[in-house]
Amino acid sequence: MPIAKCQYKPPFFLANGYVQSILPTLVRRIDTDHFVRERLATDDDDFIDLDWSRCPSRLDVSGKTLVVICHGLEGHSRRPYVAGVARNANQQGWDALAWNFRSCSGEMNKTLRFYHSGATDDLQRVLTHAHGLGYAAIHLVGFSMGGNLSLLYAGRNGRGIPAYVKSVCAFSVPCDLAASAECLAKPKNTIFMWRFLKDLRVKIEAKALDFPGQVNTEGYEAIKTFQQFDDRYTAPIHGFKDAQDYWTKSSCKPLLNDIKIPALLVNAKNDPFLPIECFPYEQARASSWLTLEVPESGGHVGFIQLNRKHEYWMEQRAIQFIQNNL
Repeated sequence: MPIAKCQYKPPFFLANGYVQSILPTLVRRIDTDHFVRERLATDDDDFIDLDWSRCPSRLDVSGKTLVVICHGLEGHSRRPYVAGVARNANQQGWDALAWNFRSCSGEMNKTLRFYHSGATDDLQRVLTHAHGLGYAAIHLVGFSMGGNLSLLYAGRNGRGIPAYVKSVCAFSVPCDLAASAECLAKPKNTIFMWRFLKDLRVKIEAKALDFPGQVNTEGYEAIKTFQQFDDRYTAPIHGFKDAQDYWTKSSCKPLLNDIKIPALLVNAKNDPFLPIECFPYEQARASSWLTLEVPESGGHVGFIQLNRKHEYWMEQRAIQFIQNNL
């Protein structure tokens, strides 16, 4: 498809990519007290925690529309960008399901594995469960790592994707994981890299206690990049040869042209996490299904917008895309 013109215009004093990326985490709050937690047992003796945001009138879900939301790296189901989409979906009369990747719900999962950018098997578990409850039309919305996961899922399945999965919409996607990891390793992104590694350390320490013969934290403080982290932990824990093998097999970019449902990818030019390799112009032009939008501003999972409803542009765009593909 031709590259679509993006309508997003940031407030003039909030156009900086770093401001867009950091400010929402600091100041944005959306009520999630109505979310209902469900624990989904997995077939490998583990669990995935789901948070439901249902419309009160939707007691019978048979044939209804559901929006499944995938959060980003070290995120969770109650992050404001997730809750914003859930709120707007409910306003349309659709139920929303925000699922937590393994280890991201506030309780560590039970098995050695936790989560990674290519874990489409867990997304399929969530979708199979939701469809089994009666939802006939499911639309995917993903952010950052969750955006890569959603697009990768659609690409891996191609024409064999379940008929109940109707569309996929993704924002701020590191669709070339190797290039994004290299970008995040640059000095200008030190604060982001430090925060990710700090949060991940808590989980690695928990895994080391549960699996002392397979995981250890000795020398963790020497890890400064995702290449070092993924070489030491992500790859061996999840069956990859090394970080490069993990990135190659888990990046959605090579499979974008295999997507056979309506798909939207929105990456801002000033996203500090994304180098030029994460803007798949060629793939979008060659695809009959993928629409690419590249706004000048937006940062990483930012797209701040000032209005009385306290809605950000990205959740409005996601809802609009789903409406166009009902």
